[in-house]
Amino acid sequence: MEFDENFRSGFVALVGRPNVGKSTLLNACMGNKVAITSPVAQTTRKRMRAVVNTPTSQLVIVDTPGLHKPKDTLGKELNRAALGELDDVDVVALLIDATMPVGTGDAWVANHVARAGAPKVLVMTKADLASPEQMDAQLKAAQELADFDDVIVVSATEHFNVDAFLATVSVYLPAGPRWFPEGMDTDASDEELVAEFVREKVLLNCRQEVPHSVGVTCDELTWKKGDHMSARCTILVEREGQKGIVVGHGGSMVKRIGVAARKDIERLFGCTCYLELQVRVAPMWRRDRNVIRRLGLEAGE
Repeated sequence: MEFDENFRSGFVALVGRPNVGKSTLLNACMGNKVAITSPVAQTTRKRMRAVVNTPTSQLVIVDTPGLHKPKDTLGKELNRAALGELDDVDVVALLIDATMPVGTGDAWVANHVARAGAPKVLVMTKADLASPEQMDAQLKAAQELADFDDVIVVSATEHFNVDAFLATVSVYLPAGPRWFPEGMDTDASDEELVAEFVREKVLLNCRQEVPHSVGVTCDELTWKKGDHMSARCTILVEREGQKGIVVGHGGSMVKRIGVAARKDIERLFGCTCYLELQVRVAPMWRRDRNVIRRLGLEAGE
């Protein structure tokens, strides 16, 4: 493998509280939607690694679940997965929402970040929604949370400073070869991506009624001639009432979810997709480690 001492490559973890914009920043860095987003906490449940190539670097950006006070087994596993990334990356990027006061939750996350041996970059997100005065106050408060090697302000939705973010963290990556082929975008499987797009549409369409009680599995995915995909997914909820909400009157809600998910799937894979959805009740699945393992949400040792 040819080695260029000026080329940088390595892993960058995006960490922070729920809804600070980790997945939105990851998508902006990729220039394509690969991670799902929604206003709901715990939108990101699975760690996703996305490969971003520049002329002088290759960054493997790790999108982690939002760190929060867990209320069940699933929440504990999500926290364990996110914190586990801090020991295995070359740069830790702590994301802070510029529109929300820095609080005890941010301080708790920053305390874990401070223990990491890797260089630390403070990233203030949602710059387009914060006033200059608000940003100044947030920057001052956030910089007191830990000893950061660098600071940058971004707006992923407006693509403000996204390239600068990549350049900033690249400085702290070790010299090394391009470990992944340029055609590789993410380490998520096709089945995982399909299931995540379906779950996103449930979150966006059902909002307050069922968000944390929803899990999705892609039970079958086949490719057919002429770039046609066929996928069958199961939407898990915890109660019969939640099933009724997801299905909707005469199946109207699950149909809406399927139509919206199919558009993202077809855009990402560049094919036509037949998507079959079923809704099943799995009582208290978020406390069932076997179901959590089956969904691929258990943190590794």
